[in-house]
Amino acid sequence: MAAERGLELVRELHRAAGGHLPPFRTEEMRQALEEMRALYERNQADVSEAKAGRTDLIFLIRFRHCCLLRNQRCLLAYLYDRLLRIRALRWEYGSVLPNTIQFHMSAEEVEWFNRYKKSLATYMRSVGGEEGLDLTQDIKPPKSLYIEASARFLVSIHE
Repeated sequence: MAAERGLELVRELHRAAGGHLPPFRTEEMRQALEEMRALYERNQADVSEAKAGRTDLIFLIRFRHCCLLRNQRCLLAYLYDRLLRIRALRWEYGSVLPNTIQFHMSAEEVEWFNRYKKSLATYMRSVGGEEGLDLTQDIKPPKSLYIEASARFLVSIHE
């Protein structure tokens, strides 16, 4: 059936439990893109024939176009979900990912992770005064209902 390669990538990612990052499927991505290119080329040839008067090809052209759009949506969903998982890994593991996770990432995903890491570090340095603000600390709330808090005042209230 047409447009199954992209859907299989999405299914595999969906089966990965709890935010686990499965290996990037370069070959399957290439095959899905190759299938899309072949569908597009066949559509281009049939469109010129349909313009010449072969109206029986219109439904086939529409079907192929729907397959192209479906594959496009599936591939974009696959890539977007992987980026969301990689972003979550930055918050979970910090600025250095374990080799086992980096092994499952493509070169472009590693580059994206490094740029995200730098952007986050720049933002954390820009807020919170001289020391900056580490947003990655204390991600999980305390188990106790009562906690001790301290406040630092820069200006005296009595002045």
